[in-house]
Amino acid sequence: MPKVSRRPRTVGELRRGPYDDPILRTRSVRDELRQNLLARLRAREPLFPGIIGYDDSVIPQLTNALLGRHHLILLGLRGQAKSRILRSLATLLDEEIPVVEGCEIHDNPYAPICRLCRERIAAEGDATPIAFLPRERRYVEKLATPDVTTADILGDVDPIRAARGGHDLASELTIHYGLLPRANRGIFAINELPDLAGKIQVSLFNIMEEGDVQIKGYPVRLPLDVLLVFSANPEDYTARGKIITPLKDRIGAEIRTHYPRSLREGMAITEQEAWLDRGNTLHIPTFVKEAVEVVALIAREHRHVDRRSGVSQRLPITALETVASNAERRALLRGDGVAVARPRDLYAALPAIMGKLELEYEGEVKGGEAVASALVREAFGRTLSRHLSSADCQEIVAWFDAGGAVQLPEDLAASEELKRLKGVPGLWERAARLAGEGNPGGPLLVAAAELVLEGLHALNKIDRTEERGFTGLAKPAPEAPPGPAPPRRGRYVN
Repeated sequence: MPKVSRRPRTVGELRRGPYDDPILRTRSVRDELRQNLLARLRAREPLFPGIIGYDDSVIPQLTNALLGRHHLILLGLRGQAKSRILRSLATLLDEEIPVVEGCEIHDNPYAPICRLCRERIAAEGDATPIAFLPRERRYVEKLATPDVTTADILGDVDPIRAARGGHDLASELTIHYGLLPRANRGIFAINELPDLAGKIQVSLFNIMEEGDVQIKGYPVRLPLDVLLVFSANPEDYTARGKIITPLKDRIGAEIRTHYPRSLREGMAITEQEAWLDRGNTLHIPTFVKEAVEVVALIAREHRHVDRRSGVSQRLPITALETVASNAERRALLRGDGVAVARPRDLYAALPAIMGKLELEYEGEVKGGEAVASALVREAFGRTLSRHLSSADCQEIVAWFDAGGAVQLPEDLAASEELKRLKGVPGLWERAARLAGEGNPGGPLLVAAAELVLEGLHALNKIDRTEERGFTGLAKPAPEAPPGPAPPRRGRYVN
């Protein structure tokens, strides 16, 4: 759309100004999206900023669908950025378009489709006032639920309007338009399409194919200019048969989304979405962020978690925010200058984790907290194994096997925990390797040392009591029958 210093205010000014382009007069919204997408491709600009992990999978398919002017559906489990992708399509629209002022369906001044606008332009001619519609108002979204009615989507006859205007009920002038007509010249998105009643799905494919709308039995010719986009869970869309075949046949592109395919992608998404702007007094070590993300990766393949429901990317996002909050709380209570997140803070995020898990029957029997705790423990083991081998930690394990013990009560100040952990031989050297290059401060070393201990416990190298209090030496094993003695494990308390 051309840039002008003064926008036209009437149809006459519109026809005489820079907006009077034959292409712009008749261009459909799908042509508009295609042309703007081609411009971005030529300029090598990011197509969908903020969408991470889909560069080689979803985005090429989405681009092809838009270039082909297709209606489309995104199929994926919860928390796979389906709604964000659909909303980002609006960035491919023109910044603004001219519409007949006051029109409910944003009629094109050059080619109005509603009867009221046609009569108005016929009567007022070039003096008909116009307005400009910004791109953000050209995206309309509806969550499909079983109680959604045809009137919500298409519209209904308004008897009060008919009475006030003296119109027959069959007149277009009596229609109260629904969401879909109000999305004319824009994008109409329906989330969870399978939950939409069959009779409404029929009306959708009729509009996609012929542009005919029938309201209350009265045929109304309303050739809407709209791009229809949908989202759905793959199981609902394919296995349960909740989509009527004619509608499915008219959807041009079926695009599958997915969860992050690597730990790095998952961490990038979580850091982008999590609210961590807590000032300069908060620091979350990379290995803590990694452990948070690994919890989600493990949950998606865990036998106690329902894979058909999926594990949303909101799990690590919410968990990381809770980790940050617990670190803030501890720093304020203990007088630490900087709130440095520690692995133990992930246990404080158990409520955030449990709320994101749909459990199988065995998981329900075990209990949500037990399953979430097991996920956190395994995440510590995997995270430690990515940075240190078991051989690297033999000196630490040997000290615990010899009867060593560490007492780490809840919310212990960093300075006090630092003193207690210094007695574990070899721990600081391994913690420094985890903390990274340079001269890491005491709180960061404490966090790294905690990960070493939590990871060794997860790998069954040392014991750990569940109580958050005092601990002593490991109790001697009961007298065993003749044979090799079982290995003795040390114990520490977190």
